[in-house]
Amino acid sequence: MSDVKELKAAFGTELPADVVTELQHIMRLLEFSAQDVFFKWESHVLKMGVDNTKLDSKTVRDFKKDLQDTLERESRAKGHVVHSTARKTAATPRGGSGGDVFGMLDGMTSATPGPRMSSAAKRKANNFDTPAPKSTKSGLNSSPGAHKTPAPPRDLQAVAFEDRSNAGQIVEGINEHLPAASAPSEPPTEARVKLKANVDLPKFAYKTMAMKLSGASEILDDRIDDFTELVQSHHNLADSAFGNPAAQSTAEIVAVGRIACDQPNGKLNAASVVLESSRRMGAGLRIPLKFEGVGYDLFPGKIVALHGTNVSGEYFSVTEVLPMPQMPVPASTPTELDIHNDRLTGSDGEARPLSMLLASGPYTTDTDLSFAPLHELLRQAADQKADVLILAGPFLDLEHPIVASGDFEDHLPPTANIEPDRATLADVFRTLISQPLATLVQAVPTITIILVPSLRDAISKHVAWPQDRFPRHALALPKQVQIVTNPILLSINEIMLGISTQDVLSELRRENVYQGSKGAAFSDDMLARLTSAVIDQRHFFPIFPPQARENLPKPAGIAGEVPEPGGEARMPIGASLDLGYAKHGEWLNVKPDVLVLPSVLNPFVKVVEGVTCINPGMLSKKRGAGTFAALNVLPRKVTDEEREAGEAVGHAVFERARVDVVKI
Repeated sequence: MSDVKELKAAFGTELPADVVTELQHIMRLLEFSAQDVFFKWESHVLKMGVDNTKLDSKTVRDFKKDLQDTLERESRAKGHVVHSTARKTAATPRGGSGGDVFGMLDGMTSATPGPRMSSAAKRKANNFDTPAPKSTKSGLNSSPGAHKTPAPPRDLQAVAFEDRSNAGQIVEGINEHLPAASAPSEPPTEARVKLKANVDLPKFAYKTMAMKLSGASEILDDRIDDFTELVQSHHNLADSAFGNPAAQSTAEIVAVGRIACDQPNGKLNAASVVLESSRRMGAGLRIPLKFEGVGYDLFPGKIVALHGTNVSGEYFSVTEVLPMPQMPVPASTPTELDIHNDRLTGSDGEARPLSMLLASGPYTTDTDLSFAPLHELLRQAADQKADVLILAGPFLDLEHPIVASGDFEDHLPPTANIEPDRATLADVFRTLISQPLATLVQAVPTITIILVPSLRDAISKHVAWPQDRFPRHALALPKQVQIVTNPILLSINEIMLGISTQDVLSELRRENVYQGSKGAAFSDDMLARLTSAVIDQRHFFPIFPPQARENLPKPAGIAGEVPEPGGEARMPIGASLDLGYAKHGEWLNVKPDVLVLPSVLNPFVKVVEGVTCINPGMLSKKRGAGTFAALNVLPRKVTDEEREAGEAVGHAVFERARVDVVKI
């Protein structure tokens, strides 16, 4: 009787006796709760069509058969994976490889094999679960295969920060012909920048862990519909040009939807790509995609517009991928530019370039809390009399072994006037972060410091992305320090700057599947292509779903930590995406002039689709020094023609900005 009551409560209506019997059989057979059965039924209704599916004995039996078939397919897929893994393990080792019998460590081990593989080597090996093909022959593939985006090279040897070499070396840069950073002959008497947030900051103070399933589904659905309108307007398409990709038809249509994988926990590849439509255009159905000699660049969550047909009813055959419309560039009127240029003009009448330093945490090595890389960066900012210093979190990193252990007794400086046994994280932040920033402000009173939080910040109470500002009242920060949200669109004078501390590039690299057009070579600029995906999708984090925490690189272990038998291991933070508020990560009207995307991938600076894109790298690596970015922007000169027209003009920051990625 309890099952009957639960079923009636879940379905919200009286159920016929034969229907109840079938539903009870499903509950016992598949070990489902009444609520689980209802959710599965709702998905089945959307799949089969709302108008054609009624709750009666026949449809329930069909529903049960569909559930059993799905369960059987999943079981076969898991069995195939296990079988493949076992066969790979039993492979015959190659000769002449020393300790690297499978050729997976790329020379990271010596000729004499050690008794165990190091954790770093294991992570290296795990990056090559799906290797790229050794060669690609043009015109030979009738059906393009999936190529996983290769992992970029990493530094294989860590060097202590005190023993670092090549400090100050420029590893990446653009516009080297423009002047580099230099200290002014006379320090400015007032701040040379004006800040303006281009997002509604109070909206980020939402309640986390309160996401509703209905609200999340509407966010996903609305995003597809919004892109449908953009595509229709940009390509001048009629309403009749769009259709349901899951419906069998010989007519060619344009289908707009979201890329997904056919397995909930699977990895995307050419054989598993499906297109998820909106409820308005395709009842939310998913249909497999087949690319007939058409190039593609996909990742889970990407919104695409595809031209093709579904003749068989089993898959949608793509004949063309329609490009997404580009957002306009930021623009300012000549009068506004004159005001900004006046701030950069000194008493001698010369305009000095705007000087900015960009860095991303961690700011200290895993072995201590000395924050030596941060102190060195602040020293350089003081020497250069920088106008802006942008520091992206994490500051007190939750994945740092000492912070994770909570034992600060032997790691605080002797001048800290706090008791280690009674210290709070705010006390630690004031000692290790706020005091050095206050020293910099005393040396350069006109500097503007911007702190962007990270989900890995121990002092942040907002644990989801998009992330609110962390409170400053207990941190004793100088007034020159501004705390912003994560992500943030910020105007510094006329320059539109976009920053997100969530590592979207790394997630894109793990999930990206790319194939050039038939006959085209498979070689491209991976980092530029990943950054272009962020720009085209008009969002700081367009991936859905994000990487599971179990699949991310494990944080460093805590010294002396002995895990309890059966206890849970410490896991990385991950994206912690709150989907109900993902719209806070969208770009509303224009794309930024400068896009800062800190990542564990190789640091770079590139101009992509008119946007200056920067990955400053990490200021401190596990046990050594990292990199930061120096940005120097010349004033935007207004021509006589532009001044006479009086209309807003683009900023063209990529033409007048010198950007250097520098070793700290």
